[in-house]
Amino acid sequence: MTVRNLDALFRPKSVAVIGASERPGSTGAMVWARVLEGGFDGPVWPVNPKYDTLGEHAVIHDAGDLPQAPTVAVICTPPASWPALIHKLGGMGTRAAILVGEARSDEDRLAVRHALSAARPHLLRIVGPGSLGVVSPALGAQLGAPSCRVKAGGVAWVSQSNALTNAVLGWAEARGLGFSHAVALGDEADVDAGDVLDYLASDPGTRAILLELDSVRAARKFMSAARAAARNKPVLALRSGRDDPADGLYTAAFRRAGLVRVDALDDLLDEIETLSVGRVAAGGTATLITSDRGLATLARDAFAAAGGLLAPWPADVSDALREVLPHAVGGNPLLLGDGARPEHFGTALKLLAEHRVTGTAFVVHASTHGAPVDEVAQALIDHHRFAYRGLLACFFGGVDAARRDALHAQGIPVHTTPQRLARAFARLVDYRLGRELLMQTPEGLPAQIPDAIDAALAQVREAVAAGEHELTGAAAARFLARFGLRVEGAEGEGHGAARNATSSTTTDASAGHATNAAAASTADGAAAAAAPLSTSTLKPIVDIAIELHDDDNFGPVFRFTAPAIDGVSDALRVYGLPPLNPMLARDIVTRSHYARLVAPEPTLAALTALSQAVCDVREIIGLTLALRVYRDRVTVVDPVLRVGAQRSRLAIVPYPRRFEETVDWQGLRITVRPIRPEDESAHRDFVQAMTPEDLRLRFFGAVRTFDHSQLARMTQIDYDREMALIATADTGDGVERTLGVVRAVADPDNETAEFAVTVRSDQKGRRLGQLLMERIIAYARARGTHWLIGEALRENGAMIALAKACGFTITRTEDPGVVGFRMPLDDAEAADAGATNAQPAR
Repeated sequence: MTVRNLDALFRPKSVAVIGASERPGSTGAMVWARVLEGGFDGPVWPVNPKYDTLGEHAVIHDAGDLPQAPTVAVICTPPASWPALIHKLGGMGTRAAILVGEARSDEDRLAVRHALSAARPHLLRIVGPGSLGVVSPALGAQLGAPSCRVKAGGVAWVSQSNALTNAVLGWAEARGLGFSHAVALGDEADVDAGDVLDYLASDPGTRAILLELDSVRAARKFMSAARAAARNKPVLALRSGRDDPADGLYTAAFRRAGLVRVDALDDLLDEIETLSVGRVAAGGTATLITSDRGLATLARDAFAAAGGLLAPWPADVSDALREVLPHAVGGNPLLLGDGARPEHFGTALKLLAEHRVTGTAFVVHASTHGAPVDEVAQALIDHHRFAYRGLLACFFGGVDAARRDALHAQGIPVHTTPQRLARAFARLVDYRLGRELLMQTPEGLPAQIPDAIDAALAQVREAVAAGEHELTGAAAARFLARFGLRVEGAEGEGHGAARNATSSTTTDASAGHATNAAAASTADGAAAAAAPLSTSTLKPIVDIAIELHDDDNFGPVFRFTAPAIDGVSDALRVYGLPPLNPMLARDIVTRSHYARLVAPEPTLAALTALSQAVCDVREIIGLTLALRVYRDRVTVVDPVLRVGAQRSRLAIVPYPRRFEETVDWQGLRITVRPIRPEDESAHRDFVQAMTPEDLRLRFFGAVRTFDHSQLARMTQIDYDREMALIATADTGDGVERTLGVVRAVADPDNETAEFAVTVRSDQKGRRLGQLLMERIIAYARARGTHWLIGEALRENGAMIALAKACGFTITRTEDPGVVGFRMPLDDAEAADAGATNAQPAR
């Protein structure tokens, strides 16, 4: 399960505290006090057989005697009582429970397992055990034992640590900062970090997410949820343990998911200030405004250390500055001078508003006789609307609580040093760049020849069936040849033979990708004899050692290492999670000092080819090899491929080639396949070929065009929870044209999937929509989805007729201008739907 019933935790309507107490120092007393202090305005019931009243509240002696099912139960009783309580509460209709106590012994852990079993039939979600609780300040819901009352804000806090959660909540309270939600996950027996990320990704009250964790329970779910969240809002992650051997893998996973990793708790706390109150668009550049030359130097050094984020200073800004602030010194930092007065800071903001290249505004100030901090702060409040990319402030010595709160109310974060301000902004820039990496369209590669892949599969499966555990020498070279990779020193049957021979194709800069010609000719398993590679006149630039191992959590992962280029700088040691494409491979390669010495395309192609081999052939459970990089080509050295019948699933679902098919349709030979990121250009053409009326019917409103980010969302999908099947046809010049697309987006727990189908305007009436619908229905059914649903404008007669023809029930919706479609996909649901006899829309 994932987000199922998490709304009960974050938007409760009633609360029961099981084990509420008045005994000083007891867990039940702390939890009961926090629930009351939060000011929750729904029903709150204490449950404990030892009391008749707690204050003004009548105490219920048994959970079964509650007047109604509480939305959430906070359980403070010993572990032995948990299974029976969960069974009773689940049967009543309670949808979430928080286990505050810890499971320390084997008996306690057995009780947790029984509690989970009792919860499962009722879809009751469990947080903990060992959870500090869940806090939703906007509702006054303090469900647990936080150390203080929590103020409402725009940042969510999610942590595996109770102590750190209490420390962060206390730090924020002292600074007048708040949270949209605060969650201490405890032992994550049920609800885990991936579940909460999934929920918060679409929570309108959460502008950003701060995540603290040591480990990930379910890597595929976590990666899918994190990528979805990072596309919508900043997600910053703190993980302690840099000396942990797995730490580099977490760094790679966070980067791949679009999360910004922070190195210290101080940095994470600074982001509460920046993200909770700030309305900052981190465009990558900023202008510093200060009055003192010494402060200007300190601030400039801080920004240089954070990545050189100061905007270039245009000449026309200096000219305008001289007219309104004759004593100021133009440039970046903008130096207002020792005689600056509070109004001069406001004037500077107004001036910079007309010159957007100056970026985000930063004011760094220490109080002077002519410009006291309070008055400068008020000037910023009065003029903050001119800072189009946001405004951040640093006041040495700080400001009083009232002025700080007034700054916060206008979306102006306040930091105590230029260093903290610069680092906080730099992390916002990191998020923007990481999000852009998520949204970039990778360079297209020619489709791997299916016969070559089938031959590679046959070769490995034959080896496994024969009891072989490794492919080396000529066998490894023959396998890698299927994916366009040349192995140095592989000739005939010998391993380590003369290095002027080869058994596969070459990867060179002129091609920009692995050539598949030789692979095509080796479908029968025989290696092709390609032209010899002479190494006598070529000096390798570097050997990159590549390992693939099957991680217990993240599944198959690559590890890339290369020596320091000069013996002094850092060696390359990075991880990569397959599948890789050239864009993702470039992100890995460019972190090496060797990148500037070689043409990048051969290395990118080789890494992508290795990734494809791992993704297409699940029997590869590990490998070691060296990628020998020359200036204009790469080869493989000493490959050893470990093979076996079983391997973990990839943490990120690769392109599902199994759904590709070729169909004869209306006199055309069309291909129906999953959409790929490389389809963005063809998808733009597809949308542009549709009439304005068809676009309005599909998107429920007038649509003119889609920008890159919108098209990227359509073409770069997470195959773990979404499918988009497109129908394409060759236009005759080797270019594929998209004729139609059908989508199904499942909720995270796969209960329902929402579909949409679109056909090019000039292809309507040829039954392409039905062809696509039949395939998406079959896909959703095979995936185990229970219901397929959709909507259309009531006037969209063609879509309504198609839905009826495919077997959907037409239903009413809350909008009288919109009809709904609903189809059960398994036998039990279909029987229930038939018994219900839902009335069609009228």
